[in-house]
Amino acid sequence: MRIEAYVFFNGNCEEAFQFYRDAFGGELNLNRYEGSPMDAQLPADAKQKIMHASLVSGDATLMGADAVGDWKRTAGNNVALSLVSHDEAAGKRAFERLSAGGKVTIELAPTFWGAKLFGMLTDKFGIDWMVSVYE
Repeated sequence: MRIEAYVFFNGNCEEAFQFYRDAFGGELNLNRYEGSPMDAQLPADAKQKIMHASLVSGDATLMGADAVGDWKRTAGNNVALSLVSHDEAAGKRAFERLSAGGKVTIELAPTFWGAKLFGMLTDKFGIDWMVSVYE
């Protein structure tokens, strides 16, 4: 398993990640809300916002997204830790243990983007976690 930072923005994720790419170098991938299963749930002005950004520079990965609708964030609560596992049992166990005494915001479930399972939670210490399980 590995843990990576996931940063949320209120509409300027693309600008921020282009800045980080210029600072760190690496390969930048941007996926928009438009065309995703969330597309129909969003107002027109949110469709071109970033649903998921990934910047890989050497062995470092920084991920992020525009927080739209009820997901709006403020400085101080706009970073989550992303736990990535290629072992389904270990990923499920970590999700269960991290959520003990905390709050699950998205149940661990199959995805449309390539992860076998994905879920989100806030642990009992107030830390936001995103758990992804890949084949």
